[in-house]
Amino acid sequence: MKNNTITILGAGLIGSLMAIYLKRQGLDVQIYDKRPDKRKTPYDEGGRSINMALSHRGWKSLEQVGLKDKVLPLAIPMYGRKVHDEHGGTTFIPYGKANQAIYSISRGKFNQLLAEEAEQLGAQIHFDHKCSEVDFRKHEITFETPSGIEKLSPKVIIGADGAYSALRMSMQKQIRFNYRQEYISHGYKELTIPPTAQGEFAMDPNALHIWPRGKFMLIALPNPDKSFTCTLFLPFEGTKVCFEKIQDSQDLDTVFRAYFDDAYQLMPDLKTEFFKNPTSALINVECYPWVQGNSLLIGDASHAMVPFYGQGMNCGFEDCYILNQLIEKLGTNSWDLVFEKFQKKRKPDTDAICQLAMENFIEMRDSVADPKFQLRKKIEAKLHELYPKEWIPLYSMVTFSDMSYTEAYAQGKLQESIMDRVMADPLITENWKNLDYEDIINQMETAKAV
Repeated sequence: MKNNTITILGAGLIGSLMAIYLKRQGLDVQIYDKRPDKRKTPYDEGGRSINMALSHRGWKSLEQVGLKDKVLPLAIPMYGRKVHDEHGGTTFIPYGKANQAIYSISRGKFNQLLAEEAEQLGAQIHFDHKCSEVDFRKHEITFETPSGIEKLSPKVIIGADGAYSALRMSMQKQIRFNYRQEYISHGYKELTIPPTAQGEFAMDPNALHIWPRGKFMLIALPNPDKSFTCTLFLPFEGTKVCFEKIQDSQDLDTVFRAYFDDAYQLMPDLKTEFFKNPTSALINVECYPWVQGNSLLIGDASHAMVPFYGQGMNCGFEDCYILNQLIEKLGTNSWDLVFEKFQKKRKPDTDAICQLAMENFIEMRDSVADPKFQLRKKIEAKLHELYPKEWIPLYSMVTFSDMSYTEAYAQGKLQESIMDRVMADPLITENWKNLDYEDIINQMETAKAV
């Protein structure tokens, strides 16, 4: 094996993009994936792929490798949340300024585009190669393949093999490896709103639709074929409305008619999809160190997060962007130094976004339907309009900027405490237009100084 060969585990979104970056550095790249080559069979996401929300950090990485224009046709801009109440009424809450959007994109076609781009640059993808063990002492990987066991001795391994990473499992057997995983109490199920009989979108395509219902919710993201991919988030068990209590078509009808009636009217295949598609779990993974010898974990393998900030893929792409910056700076002969600097720089940021994703779940589920929450967002938008540098809403810092997740989290907490005081005024609903916005900014500056 050549001295500058990089072995990547996982040909998903992050592994494929990392391969593109490394090929552009002139390195030999071999990718191994446990799944079969999806191009040889019709692509089926198996009813378990929440649509991706591509935002600034993701686009920045794609632009750097010259792929933005190829990806744009697969993506649909969403300029805000469209909140559906239980009576069918809707409220639109913009994500940022007038032209700012996050982009709905389906995993399957996007993954195929990135994998094929990596191959065109000269990366080799070996499908049906399931990594069963990495022996760090011998520098050896064992793969299970349809033709038997294969062993490799790669110089450098990058594990982009997802939340259930085989490389991380091998690292967990080493001493002083910290690992924590948490399944949240909710699971999810994928459903569909098809195009209308006229072949059009059944709802506004330029919004992320959300039906928040306190302990559970439904969301819908648009697709280029004029359908919407819907994701139902419910507790597994133990509440009035949960997956455990939906046993038959009648139970399903009762829940959807009571809580999501306007969506229900647009879902002719609801019963078939609900009972056919799997109920999937949501996991948060934190671990450290990400490095063992010349092996590194990136993306979900090192920091799987719940999907409620739309940052899982964007954060993984930013991993690739930052790792590439370090390779450019330090070269390709000192991987131990590159990897060490990468994990030290990146770990606090991924901890911050994992925490934000957990907190945003509660906001999406409970708060977005609350008129006071919507008023709070209006006040924050006004502050941002009047003082664009001094007050940037947390969502904008995370989604539309390069600011580190750690800094965004800290600033977001300061803003939250100030907004809590503003919203505590019992007459805020009547008086919000006459607020002393300058005083709020002064409070922010004082809080930062402290």
